[in-house]
Formats: sequence, C-alpha cells, structure tokens
Amino acid sequence: MPPRRPAEPDIVRYYTDVYTEADRLHRTPQGRLEFARTTELLARSLPPAPATVLDVGGGPGAYAGWLAAYGYRVRLLDLVPAHAAAARRNHPAVPAGVADARRLPLAGGCADATLLLGPLYHLTDRKDRVAALREAARVTRPGGPVMAAAISRSTQIIDLARQGRVDEVTRAAVLATHATGVNDPRTGFTTAYFHRPEELVAEFAAAGLPAPRLYGVEGPLWPLLDALDVGPAERLFRDAVDCARAVESDPAVLGASCHLLAVAPA
Repeated sequence: MPPRRPAEPDIVRYYTDVYTEADRLHRTPQGRLEFARTTELLARSLPPAPATVLDVGGGPGAYAGWLAAYGYRVRLLDLVPAHAAAARRNHPAVPAGVADARRLPLAGGCADATLLLGPLYHLTDRKDRVAALREAARVTRPGGPVMAAAISRSTQIIDLARQGRVDEVTRAAVLATHATGVNDPRTGFTTAYFHRPEELVAEFAAAGLPAPRLYGVEGPLWPLLDALDVGPAERLFRDAVDCARAVESDPAVLGASCHLLAVAPA
C-alpha cells in the first residue's frame, strides 16, 4: 500500500482556492445555527473576560472577533496562511499567525482556555488528533477549559442526501466515509475526519484529559433549515435552537448534530 500523502497541502489549497470560509457562519440558516449555538456554549463554558483564549484553527476569526468584542484577550493560530491574514484584516486587535495544532509554538500554561474548533476535522489519523488535544492541554493553565469541535459521522450522508448529491458516482465514497470516518475529497469537501461521539470522548482520554462534557451543537433539526429553503424564517430558526438546546446532552441524539463540542478542564 503506497504511503498516504500529507493532508496539509490539500487543506490549504481547499481553503485558499476553492472554498470561502469567511462568511460561512452567516451565509446560510445552517451556518447561523452553528454560530448561535457555539457562541452560547462558549459563553457558558469559558472563564470570564478578560481571560486569555487561544483560538487554534480559528480560520478567518469569526469566533475570535466575537470573543474580543466581549473583552477577551484572544490569540488566533491557523494552518492556512490566507485565514491568518484574513483574521488580521478583519480583527486588527487579535494577534493571528500560522501554526500546526499538533506543534504549537507556545509556552505551557499560556492560555486560560484553548479552543480547537476546526483542527480535529482535518486530522485523519487518531494519533494526530490526540497530539492536537495534548498540545491544547499543554498550553492551557491547569483547570482551564479545552474545547474541541468535531464533525459528526452522520453529517456527510445527511448533507449530501439533502442536496440530492448521493448518486451512483458518490454512493460508494459516502458509504466508505460513514464506515471509516475518513472523507474522500471527491465528494466535494477536503481531507477530513468525521467522529462518532464516543470516539471524541476516547481521544480526550488518550490525550490525558478528563472525560469531557459532550454537546450536540445544532441538534437534530439542522437539515430542515436549508432543505426547505426557508432562509431567515425566524420561527423555524428559533425552534431549531430550542430543540438543540433541549437535547444537547442526550446520548441518543448527540450524533444527529452536524457538529459536536467537547469540553474538559486541562
């Protein structure tokens, strides 16, 4: 079997030349739901401002900018140079640079809280995901929260079916991804890994972190928002938020969320 090619060039190319991340969280009702629920969970889990928050894999700075507006001291690091540059343009008060989540160029205990709201999506080897979590724990002061997001294993098959894109060409790749968690970039997304809830918990343990509190971010109604082309229909949006909040920790429906968020003290 030939050695696997490094994923980093594919990820950098995708976010530089193919996909615009900057407005993803505000462009669609689904993105708005993800942002609304993630910021709700951040506000619930982070220490009070002006705590220092390290945003690893923070992209062009949607969450870093939100945190800075609430008085947090934020530093952003991302694998994609274009993302770090966009973050500096959009949020001049937030220092932003390029770094790999598995090897952070920072001293231990330098942050009061650390966010990994993207890196685990794009690390297909378990040892790399554990390394990223271990690094997040290292740079976080003892007792400070480490918060890591993952894309749920069910997301791809639901999302492609919602778009009518599961056909004879993509079906085998979609089923293989559902079996292994490793995405085939031919489905339209870049190199990625999709978690089952129990896997995310086990990876925290392997990194030496306590068992995390696990939340379903969007809840089970997220496919309806775009599938029905409801746009900003506020009643359905509020219902989706309320539903996500009501079942956010129910083990039976965690995997129905598009994203999972795990929180544990360093």
